[in-house]
Amino acid sequence: MSGLVLLVEDDRAIRVLLQKWLVDSGYVVEALETGEDCLQTLGQTLPDAILLDVNLPGVSGLDVLEAIKDSQHFLPVIMMTSESGVETVVSAMQLGAYDYLVKPLDRTKLLTTLKNAVERHRMSLRLAQLESGVDGVGGMVGSSPVMNSLFARISRVGGTDVTVLIHGESGTGKELAARAVHEQSRRASGPFVALNCAAIPETLQEDELFGHEKGAFTGADQQRAGKFELADRGTLFLDEIGELSRSVQAKLLRAIQERTFQRVGGTREITSNFRLLGATNRDLRAEVAAGNFREDLFYRIAVFELGMPPLRDRREDIPGLALKFLRDFGVGRDDRRVDFSGEAMEALMDYAWPGNVRELQNAVQRAAVECVTGQITPADLPHEIRGSNRLSVEAAAAVNGNGDGHSLGSPQAPLMRLDELERLAIENALKHTNGNVSAVVRHLGIGRTTLYRKLKKYGLQ
Repeated sequence: MSGLVLLVEDDRAIRVLLQKWLVDSGYVVEALETGEDCLQTLGQTLPDAILLDVNLPGVSGLDVLEAIKDSQHFLPVIMMTSESGVETVVSAMQLGAYDYLVKPLDRTKLLTTLKNAVERHRMSLRLAQLESGVDGVGGMVGSSPVMNSLFARISRVGGTDVTVLIHGESGTGKELAARAVHEQSRRASGPFVALNCAAIPETLQEDELFGHEKGAFTGADQQRAGKFELADRGTLFLDEIGELSRSVQAKLLRAIQERTFQRVGGTREITSNFRLLGATNRDLRAEVAAGNFREDLFYRIAVFELGMPPLRDRREDIPGLALKFLRDFGVGRDDRRVDFSGEAMEALMDYAWPGNVRELQNAVQRAAVECVTGQITPADLPHEIRGSNRLSVEAAAAVNGNGDGHSLGSPQAPLMRLDELERLAIENALKHTNGNVSAVVRHLGIGRTTLYRKLKKYGLQ
């Protein structure tokens, strides 16, 4: 662990000993004797953490702590005291101390506490950066190249009135993208009406879209407006549009072309000034080829296309997303401040996220509930995530052969060490992807950083 630490201790012998411990552990240390020295130094530099003695000559440690928290809320301050009295400890924690240590100090406990404090500080700074405006558009978080490209395309199409088709895997945030397009448009002050077509039985799809007249069918005891009517002067978003039946597709095509429709059981033409946005996790071109989706409708809804990248293709956005979800989930839940340990964040970065952003959000919320301290560790994460930084035996066993003609899954295959299976799985993936690192990462379900570490370990670079 590296970082700059301010060590404020008036006892020279203790100060020298602690400085040696910290330097030996990789920290850069600024050793100071008084609280005044500490506050003056803070005006010239920004450390990663402060080790602060309570009993200092002149300005007391508690007064220094209060001054620090008034100006630098995120900076972790670890108090050192020879007093174990409850009153001193309570006062320090109420003033915002990260933790306290009682003298004589234990080296292991000191270094562990400091390591966690530095990690939390860096995460807090990252969160502050996100809150200051790196959230992209429409509440979507991301600063990766693929997300910056997506934001630019949303901005370009938002100012038009063309129909947009948003495609991507489940959980990638297609509705967020649709809302962002709406918010960037001239219709932003109008309604945003969303319908998940996959959640509506085929027999009710027409009714949901176009509404019905009173007496149109048994139980229709009053007139009802459909989504097209409700979206007048606004935006209609049809999620999973590929789930619409062929008969409803024909009526949808007419409504897009004519901007008019009839309620179920009615004869009056109703006009609606809507903008249509559609989304799907299917390959609609393949659905057209298979005869499941109308070709003329496809070209009507896909005037402009937006592709939502899977989370595995923008891993650099994971820390920001995880911190945002943790912050959002914590609002109003209790007064605990919870952050991620470095190991937990590494596990999140290494996982393949088949459920994409939605799965990450669920994992963060679950971890926040499981966490009983102020820091989420790998033990608080779902088991499939905390084990993702190791290649599974199943992944290795997926290799078709090991060179002796036997499948690894066959009883005739020789016993192998786990690290041998791991190396074999990586070699096989490299071979079958012609060395394409992105493809290897997707196939093995590990992070890019983990793959590079494995390549170096096994001499495969």
